[in-house]
Amino acid sequence: MVAALTRRFGDLDIAEEAAAEAFAAAVERWPRDGVPPNPGAWLTTTAGRKAIDRIRRENKRGDKHKEAQAVFDDDPPEPVGAIDDDRLRLIFTCCHPALAMQARVALTLRMVAGLTVPEIARAFLVRETALEQRITRAKAKIKAARIPYRVPSAEDLPARLSGVLAVLYLVFNEGYLATGPDTDPIRHDLTAEAIRLTRLIRALLPDDGEVAGLLALMLLTEARRTARVSAGGELVPLAEQDRGAWDAGLIAEGHRLVRGCLAVAAAGAAPGRYQILAAINAVHTSARDVRDTDWSQILALYDRLVGLDPSPIIALNRAIAVAELDGPDVALAAVDRLDGKLAGYHAYHATRADLLRRLGRSRQSRAAYDRAIELAGNTAETAHLTRRRDQLG
Repeated sequence: MVAALTRRFGDLDIAEEAAAEAFAAAVERWPRDGVPPNPGAWLTTTAGRKAIDRIRRENKRGDKHKEAQAVFDDDPPEPVGAIDDDRLRLIFTCCHPALAMQARVALTLRMVAGLTVPEIARAFLVRETALEQRITRAKAKIKAARIPYRVPSAEDLPARLSGVLAVLYLVFNEGYLATGPDTDPIRHDLTAEAIRLTRLIRALLPDDGEVAGLLALMLLTEARRTARVSAGGELVPLAEQDRGAWDAGLIAEGHRLVRGCLAVAAAGAAPGRYQILAAINAVHTSARDVRDTDWSQILALYDRLVGLDPSPIIALNRAIAVAELDGPDVALAAVDRLDGKLAGYHAYHATRADLLRRLGRSRQSRAAYDRAIELAGNTAETAHLTRRRDQLG
């Protein structure tokens, strides 16, 4: 609804607030009058009227022609590009290169995925007030710069792609392991929407390796969804999952995409970040049993990934592979070097806790589990970490 209102009125703030007012009106009126036959149409019509009322009230638009156009909406629609999808157009608006990359990602997570400011702040590891200011400034920049609401032309797409892929990956990650304490631990609505939009991007750019890599990464991760949370609501680590419950169709599609990326790489095109991450997941999902996992291949892929993305989170994930090949003591030394960069990240402390447990250092492991539990926002992950901590001697 926000995307459709943005297309009609050309203003993110008006679209967002009109949609919120329409839902508030529904909460007030539907219990009394009954749910209308077409709730979506009712909400859309009500939101449109709320937006028009606000425009008239504020009296900020001296051009009466624009107001009449908003009221009657009789003009034929402008060309929308290769794919007619309101949310995809909204993503490209929010990911315009006139905005800083962090602002692009934060704004799109808020406007397209509907994440709350606290959820996005946790994803960025920043304060909520700073994140709110970033979103506000991005909206103002879009309005001031008159950034158009459309999918870019074919020649402009490559320059706009990195920000869009980063957004889609973060939307997927929020669904894969939701950060909010009051939400479901896995939000299938977000993972499904991220996959849907990535498929649309792939239709626009079928030969782009990073788009194929991101789609493969999402599919191979989504394939494990039903095995990732136990009946009791506890997160199940990859090593303990029932591999027979994985979605074989999604895995097969993901593997085909990865093989296509590898074929292009063999012809001389260097793989990007998402292609390497997808290849790592392909190795995991190729093993019928965790004991069959080719950890040397995974470590080699991480070594290549570090060259592209030397972030501390990639280094943390690499250390997990190191633990399987060289032992937990070598991995722990690598993890401890990340303390200054990841001290506020729950997965850092969870990884340390597990390595310390494997080394028999129960007291230190318990302290690390305590810190990980304190920082984790996901209920399923908290339940898993609590059980692991309580099993310590």
